[in-house]
Amino acid sequence: MKEILLFEALRQGLEEEMDRDPKVLVIGEDVGHYGGSYKVTKGFAQKYGDLRLLDTPIAENSFTGMAIGAAMTGLRPVVEGMNMGFLLLAFNQIANNAGMLHYTSGGNFTIPIVIRGPGGVGRQLGAEHSQRLESYFQSVPGLQMVACSTPINAKGLIKSAIRSENPVILFEHVLLYNLKQNVPDQEYLVCLEKADVVRPGKDVTILTYSRMRHHVLQAAKNLVYKGYDPEIIDIISLKPLDLGTIALSVKKTNKVLIVEECMRTGGIGASLRAAIIEHLFDYLDAPIACLSSQDVPTPYSGPLEELTVIQPAQIVQAVEDLCSFKL
Repeated sequence: MKEILLFEALRQGLEEEMDRDPKVLVIGEDVGHYGGSYKVTKGFAQKYGDLRLLDTPIAENSFTGMAIGAAMTGLRPVVEGMNMGFLLLAFNQIANNAGMLHYTSGGNFTIPIVIRGPGGVGRQLGAEHSQRLESYFQSVPGLQMVACSTPINAKGLIKSAIRSENPVILFEHVLLYNLKQNVPDQEYLVCLEKADVVRPGKDVTILTYSRMRHHVLQAAKNLVYKGYDPEIIDIISLKPLDLGTIALSVKKTNKVLIVEECMRTGGIGASLRAAIIEHLFDYLDAPIACLSSQDVPTPYSGPLEELTVIQPAQIVQAVEDLCSFKL
């Protein structure tokens, strides 16, 4: 085990896969000699050369389309979005081509592409740089979506995503790149379709992902002090949802709280609520509670930005309200 930062874990995983498979390449803005906007590919250009680290113009639609074409011919491209918000410029390529070509070609083509990069609400990055694109892409057929939250799952997820035959979007959070954790020295993979039970408990199921995992864990300390026993699940797989793990928890606790940084309208929380109500309604002893970001563009002002995102105190209050609910 060695303590490393989350961006270093991503770099390790990507480097291991590039060493293992010469068909893996990286495409994006400043991914080569600059080393990536958050240094995930630092030193790679010198090691692998310019043909496997393709520095592109500021043209997301074009280089994402080029990567999809490369995947169709048997390569395994990793596209880095300098900021996830910029990938809205490539929405047509991701939705109409990456997600659909396997199906519309009658299975003649597979699209083993990974699209990754920083997103989420940062510290005063403004509305355009604080996008949570999981809400945009979750309805696109053919795409898989995963969100890393720790160095351990970041490394395992990027390795699994690169090896997958499906197009995978890996969501990273801009405020988690400097998170430290001990990561195993030996090679390992993390399942792209499996949730992680972070803390077993019996009183309430808290479903979360990405940065909110750490807000929930912070709130859990207060909750345990107050006598509550929450079960915390990092859903990791945003599409498809791991309803098996979620069901086992809901059947035990009978109460659900969803905590997300995504917007309330049309977000991951809305999909989770719909799935739980459809499949697990009879096991619920209280309405599903959902804490989401407000449906407003993220303000530049620091205090206003903080007000748009769920804070640990709100999680504590929501659990107390759920556990005191009477039918």
